[in-house]
Formats: sequence, structure tokens, C-alpha cells
Amino acid sequence: MPLQKLQFRPGVNRETTSYTNEGGWFDCEKIRFRSGVPEKIGGWTKNSPNTFLGTCRALHSWVDLDGDLRTGLGTHLKYYIKEGQTYYDVTPVRSTTSAGDVTFSATNGSSTITATDSSHGAVVGDFVTFSGAATLGGLITADVLNQEYQIVSVPTANTFTFTAKDTSDAEVTANSSDSGNGGSSVVGTYQINIGLDSTVLGTGWGAGTWGRGTWNSAVSLSDITKVLRLWSHDNFGEDLLINVRDGNIFYWDTSANGDSYARAIALSTVSGAVSAPTVAKQVLVSDRDRHVIVFGCDPEDNEGTQDPLLIRFSDQETVTTWNSTATNTAGSLRLGSGSEIISAVETRQQILVFTDVSLHAMQFLGPPFTYGINLISENTTIMGPLAAKAVDDLVFWMGIEDFYVYDGRVQKLPCSVKAYVFNDFNILQKEKVFGALNSAFDEIWWFYPSADSETIDRYVVYNYVQKIWYYGTMARTAWLDRGITNNPIAAGTDNFLYDHENGLDDGSTSPASAITSYIESSQIDIGDGDGFVFIKRLVPDVTFDGSSSTAPTASFTLKARSFPGGAYDNSDANSITQSTKASTTTVEQFTNQVHVRLRGRSFALRVGSDETEVKWRLGSPRVDIRQDGRR
Repeated sequence: MPLQKLQFRPGVNRETTSYTNEGGWFDCEKIRFRSGVPEKIGGWTKNSPNTFLGTCRALHSWVDLDGDLRTGLGTHLKYYIKEGQTYYDVTPVRSTTSAGDVTFSATNGSSTITATDSSHGAVVGDFVTFSGAATLGGLITADVLNQEYQIVSVPTANTFTFTAKDTSDAEVTANSSDSGNGGSSVVGTYQINIGLDSTVLGTGWGAGTWGRGTWNSAVSLSDITKVLRLWSHDNFGEDLLINVRDGNIFYWDTSANGDSYARAIALSTVSGAVSAPTVAKQVLVSDRDRHVIVFGCDPEDNEGTQDPLLIRFSDQETVTTWNSTATNTAGSLRLGSGSEIISAVETRQQILVFTDVSLHAMQFLGPPFTYGINLISENTTIMGPLAAKAVDDLVFWMGIEDFYVYDGRVQKLPCSVKAYVFNDFNILQKEKVFGALNSAFDEIWWFYPSADSETIDRYVVYNYVQKIWYYGTMARTAWLDRGITNNPIAAGTDNFLYDHENGLDDGSTSPASAITSYIESSQIDIGDGDGFVFIKRLVPDVTFDGSSSTAPTASFTLKARSFPGGAYDNSDANSITQSTKASTTTVEQFTNQVHVRLRGRSFALRVGSDETEVKWRLGSPRVDIRQDGRR
């Protein structure tokens, strides 16, 4: 029998059995399809040797009028602006005490300091900076006290504790002389309360605040459901608007703060601000008409009371004028469907607004109405505030149990890995899901937590040009497509930013380590699979273009089995002893053919690499297959 060329349909299909999907791919890891054939994805390197505090869930880059590239980065603990390789903490301030409002007490032999401040409003994990403090009399000096601390515990509404450290971050233990209270000039500057790193959900005794209600009593879900900290941000010219979800809107003035990196301030306190919103779910700037738009905010006539379905927009070309008059374009709209706004995504022509059950299109009309809004679809779901991504006028998003696209109408995306994704998905942490555009390869990635994970550990990819799906494992919490930067930037769970599609290896280690990548076919048989197959030869076809290794290799594995439900590599009492049930061969750049001995009714091909400095791309390998019987 002549050599049989192995050509497979692009994309991975997990919606059928491997046997039914003959001629297709069934499993993969860290690969993509280009022109219909699989290849290893690009590697990643550290964007900066420095780290940030907290889990990053928001990235936004812009260039100021001086040509400086800056990146806004929001974590559950802080908000940073990165310039060069340095992270500058611009987290807004919640409150500042008067001099003398804060006092300290220490215990001999302990590094725990108790601060007393009436109705401080802090929670465990918050950050506070002290100034004006005097020594406590011993090892707890003024230099030890006058710095930023993270709060360790909150025993009462009037006290909290922190761990004393010196300027080198080493713990300092009080001695018997530390009997003072810090003096009468201590000032405490509290940053906004930190957010959660995971969604908290529960009912009954022990849910929410400890001891709420009686044993086994139920409490309102609205009382005990706490979503994780999310940020939205956008630049207005060279300045930055920042919103902590369900919190205030803040403003960072580049020209005023570009060198000092002072903290962002509340939008309502900006000079000239009139009726600015003070609470919102999301902020964005309309690129088309230069309005600042906030979603799920407080109304003009009831400041501080959040309406989760209200949309407000500023006067054109300003961040400060929010009172609607006959002579400006400021105003508001309220959605009539759903219980809250989940997300808003800007396209070239309009802004799509998602609620928990519906989708609306918001379009600029001009004076006197400024904006109009239309209901596009009901009974539409979205996984979370970050689950949608725009590509020109298309918007793709992950919903509950389905993927969707809007191209003028809402359609479900046919998905060949849907069951694989949603059958192994931690729905309690669905707000962590985020969509990521990798425009260089026409891909939308969704990062999500698998069923047994509290953190993101997987991704699924839709190639919107080839209309195919594939997936893999990777721990990322935020993503920024290339554009202003040369490569996509992503945040890792190790508190580093990474430049993706950069190099060939995993740059999270030093030296860089190999990226394990592979793709495995569904089963292939001869005819209808009635007879046994004997494979005696493999002619590989793979290119290593782009590899930096002087001797790149890839592994070709042929696996046989006798029945669709049987396991690969099982011994069979009727098998020929000198034959194996699986054959793995390392294929080098100039390998012509490989002789193997393999028997079974069907077989599968697996191609991959786990070596550094290797980039591989599969062609059309051939196998010498002959029908065979058994003795």
C-alpha cells in the first residue's frame, strides 16, 4: 500500500468522541493554527524585573504629549502607573486624619503595633501611611513609624494593628522603653479600601460577617455576595480616568503629576467639577465624540446613591461638566431591561452595553439628545464585566454555557470545544474571566478558572478569520494587545508583567525554560476499522523555521488501540510480543523517515516539543499503513 498522507481539519473538536472525529484534531497545548496547520505559540519574557502588589486585572497604555509611554495597572490592592520599568503607586486616598488623631502602643518583645483612630473605616489588608510620629522611646523610632504599612488585623472599629519594620523591610521588635504613643502630631493617610481577590458567596450561618443571624439561618445574597476588585480606565487626552467597580471615579492629571506621580484624586474634586458622579461600575471615553461616559452610576440629583442601570455622560470635550443644561451635551439614559449593567464595550460605530439579561446599543446622535439607546437582544448572558472584546465593529464574548458574536445582530458562535470548557469551569469565580485580543494572529483568547481552581489556569482561543477553536493552560489575569507596544502584555499570577509572542520560551524562570506544546489527532483507521492496522514507517513533515536552537527537534508519537473505547498503550494477550502499542520518535530537522512497528484497528498522531529555543510547525506527514491480521 502506498504512503498515506495525514491531513487534518484545522481546529480542535471535543464535541464528539475521538473516534467520530476522524480526520480532525482532538487535544492540544500551547499551539495555534496558521493557514490551517498547527504550530507552537510564541514565548514570553518579563516586561520589567520589578513586581507589583496584588493580582492585576486591568491594563491600559497611552502616550502623553511628551511622547512618554505609560501603562495603568489595577490590582486588588493598588493602582499603579508604570513608566519605563518602574511602577508608581497612585492609589487614591480615602481619608486623612487631623494631627494627633492617631496614637500607637507597643508591647515589649513584639513587633505588632496597635494604632488607635476613632472610626478609622479600615479593613484587613488596607494601606495607611503615617507621618509626624515621634519615637515610642525605644526601638520603635520615628523612622520606623513614618512610612506606609499594610493593616494586619482590625480588632475594633477604633483600632487596628500592623507589623513594625525598618526602612529595609526587616521586622523591628519593641523593647521595654517603647512606652510612648507617637506624640500629638501623628497623621494617618488611608488609601481606598482594598478589594477581594476572589468572589465570596455563601448562605446560612457563618456566611458574611461572623455570627450574623441565628444558627443555620439564611441571609440575603445581596448581603453576602462580594465580587472581586475590578478596575476600568481610559485616557482623556493625555490624562487618565480610573474607576474602581462600584466605587468612585478618579482622575490623574499627567501634566501636573507626570514627574511626581502624585495620587489620583476623586473626579468630583477636580477644579471646576460640577455634578460629577461619585460611584459607578465602569468608565470609558468615547473616541468618536469625546464624551466621558459612566455606567451604573449615581444620578445628578441624588449624589452617592448608585443606580445600577443608569448611564451618564459629561459635556463634550470636558471631564468636569456633568450637569445637563440646554446649552451643553451632558445628560443621562436609563436602561429598561435587566437588574444591573455588567459591561460596556466600544466599537467603531457604537457602544454595546450588557446587562445581566440583555444587550443594548448606544449611539451618538448629537444635540439635543446626544445619545440614543436601543435594545438589541434579550435573554443574552455574559460571563463577567471583562468577558467581551471588540474587533473593529465585531464584539465577541463568553456567556453562560455559550460564546457569542455581535456583527449587527447577536449570534451564538458554533464552538467545537464548548463542552470541554464549560464542563470544567469554576462558575463561582466567573467574574475573573477576561477576553483578550491577539490581533497579530486574528485570535480572541478567554482566560478562565477550571473547576478545581480558584485562580485562572486555562484559556480557550477563537480564531475569528479561520473560525476555529483551540485551548491550553496558562495563568494570566489581564492582557493588553499590541499597538502602542510592540508585543501583547499580560499579567502573571507571580506579580510580573510579560511581553508575549516574544522569544520561544517561558521567560518567567531564569534561565528561560521550555514551553511544552503538542497537538494530538483523533483516531484514524483503515476503511471502516474492521481490520487490524500495521504501521511500519513514518515520513515526518515539520519545519523549524524561527528556532534559535542549532539542533531543534520535535517528537512524533503514533498510538494504536484495538477498540474505540480502549486505552492507548494497553497490552493485549493476542498482541505480537515484539510489537509495541505506542511508538515515540524524536524527529530532527533533516530526518527523512522513521521505521516503527505498531498494530491496532486505529491509531492517532501526536506532535510536540518540550525543548528550549524550538519553534515547530507541522506539515503533512505520511505513514506506511497496511491492513493486518492477528495470529
